[in-house]
Amino acid sequence: MEEYEDESDINEQIFHNNVREQIIFLLLFILLYLLSFATLCRFKRKGREDYFSTDEDEITVYRISTWLCSFSLAVSILAVLLLPISIVSNEVLVNYPNSYYIKWLNSSLIQGLWNYVFLFSNLSLFIALPFAYLFIESEGFFGHRKGLMARVYETFTVLTLLGLVVLGMTYVIAALIDKDKSSIQTILSFWTYYLPFLYSCISFFGVLMLLVCTPLGFVRLFDVVGQFLVKPQFLRDLNEEYFACALEEESLRRRFKQAQKTGKSYVDPAPMALESEVPIKDIDYELPTNLLRLKNGELQFGLGKRLKEIENRRSVLDKQRQTSSFRRNVVYPVAMLLLLGLTVIAVLLVVQNTLSLLIGIKALPISSKQFTLGVSSLSKLGLYGASLEILLIIYLIVTSSIGLYTAPCMKKFRPKPKSTPFSLVIGNCALLVVISSALPLLSKILGITNFDLLGDFGSIEWLGNFKIVLLYNLLFATASTLCVVNKFTAKVRRELYNRIMVFLDIKIEHPQSVSSTPPPSIQKCE
Repeated sequence: MEEYEDESDINEQIFHNNVREQIIFLLLFILLYLLSFATLCRFKRKGREDYFSTDEDEITVYRISTWLCSFSLAVSILAVLLLPISIVSNEVLVNYPNSYYIKWLNSSLIQGLWNYVFLFSNLSLFIALPFAYLFIESEGFFGHRKGLMARVYETFTVLTLLGLVVLGMTYVIAALIDKDKSSIQTILSFWTYYLPFLYSCISFFGVLMLLVCTPLGFVRLFDVVGQFLVKPQFLRDLNEEYFACALEEESLRRRFKQAQKTGKSYVDPAPMALESEVPIKDIDYELPTNLLRLKNGELQFGLGKRLKEIENRRSVLDKQRQTSSFRRNVVYPVAMLLLLGLTVIAVLLVVQNTLSLLIGIKALPISSKQFTLGVSSLSKLGLYGASLEILLIIYLIVTSSIGLYTAPCMKKFRPKPKSTPFSLVIGNCALLVVISSALPLLSKILGITNFDLLGDFGSIEWLGNFKIVLLYNLLFATASTLCVVNKFTAKVRRELYNRIMVFLDIKIEHPQSVSSTPPPSIQKCE
């Protein structure tokens, strides 16, 4: 009887633990879903096809698609937060193992979080987002009654056909890559073999995309921070430049009004001769045409362009002169040094990880064991090392996002507030799902963190390939080093090139004067 009561108590405890974990997952996902929905509402365009449509079915279609996109974006945010949450949980359990307030935090909770992210990433990428796109593009089958259900039937039919095509392509790719293993699989093993294999291929290209975008983000982040912080201005009188710019702006505004009234040159009387076709230049801007030769519409366009540039320059100078000297001379250099330090630390960790892989000290990132939270700290530095890992992971998230969306090929794909078409919103959500689910893999491959990949993330097959992992480490270290060196030496190299070209031009134009002129010491002897 006592054994039966003990067994019932254990089962009851397991049940309550499971209920508590599901409630935590639900609350966390609701919070992220609301954040994702607010983000989508900020970027998506509200036009005729959405809330301002007179068709109730059209409004319902876009509302359902918005819910699916919000779900996918919430999964992306959760995938980004996987490693930080896991590292913080492990350090909390290491430092406070017997605390009553963290009894709910255990290995089962973190393991379930990783499993849910992997499952929802597959659902978002292969079901939710394709359904959302096909749903907004559907019109119903020809010859049937138009309505919401007709569009649902068409969407499910097209999605099923698309799934069959993807399954066939996956079967062919799996047979080409691993013929022996794929030959024993059947079509019924789609969920157990082919879907994880397809996700493994997508994560492979996602990690490759991150490897290309992150070094670019290292460089672009310096420019982004420079836009929000004011650079130190040594040996410059900002007040004098501001008032000079304000006077020039007022003069240009008067000339622009005169040109709008008369259409003639703003210099009266006009100059007698203007032989030079050199455009008007200034320190910060350059006009393509000499304003003194323009009339009518061309003159107004040229004056308007120069007036806009002067206004922008005056606003920049006004911001600089109103900023305190502490922010100019201390905050900006500290921010730049912090970014440079994080970049150098990340590259050094990747180099150390590469050498460890070559020597055989470190194992491949594929995970074959169950990880238990709270046993030991992930870093030799303890809490400080774990904090540095979290900071580097966040730094990778920021730099990869900036590098991705500032790339020239992403200019048309970049979302804009209140003006992004819904098809572009779906595309961005799909891209974020791929990138965010590949971020834990990238952090583990590069050796940024020692936390094991849990769940199905650690069973991705190509993580056990030594050549691929080593190639990714070498590619990241090389690309990051070249980008940072090019960023900080570009002006010096450009100036050296200009000096050399000037010297060569002088030597080519006057070879005799350069070679025949004796040194001062020889002239004195003579």
